[in-house]
Amino acid sequence: MNQAIQSIIQHLQEVLEGNPWYGKSVFAILEEIHPAIAYQKPGNNDNAHSLIELLYHMITWSEFTLKRLEKDQNMDLHHFEQMDWRAIDPAIHTWENGMKAFWLTNNGIIEILETKDDSLLNEQVDFREYNFNVLLNGLIEHHIYHLGQITYIKKLIEGSW
Repeated sequence: MNQAIQSIIQHLQEVLEGNPWYGKSVFAILEEIHPAIAYQKPGNNDNAHSLIELLYHMITWSEFTLKRLEKDQNMDLHHFEQMDWRAIDPAIHTWENGMKAFWLTNNGIIEILETKDDSLLNEQVDFREYNFNVLLNGLIEHHIYHLGQITYIKKLIEGSW
């Protein structure tokens, strides 16, 4: 049986591309962002995160989730901790590349989940002290949390209050 897995898939898809209860989906908001503002920091504050930094941070933990589902031992926790809040190189870390990576990674998560049954949710995640139920629901919460930041920063930069 995979009723719980199907519920997680549906929730993730709703948050990413559907009509979530809280407002616009992740991709609806990300697609509104013009690449020209992606590297700006609100108030030109060097301590603040830019939109591109937030996108690549979300990619990091989506990739972590995908690699844990794939049981990939080559990309361990240390790898993802090093990639988290990485230095952004505009020649490599473009908005377009980030959007593509974010979509591919989350789509890969959904594809793997579609092959699993609910027993996966009780399995412990490699390098963590919690199970896949916590990881998958946490990833959805992580997306929503950072989407709020992205929306706020976008409005600050654009002055669109």
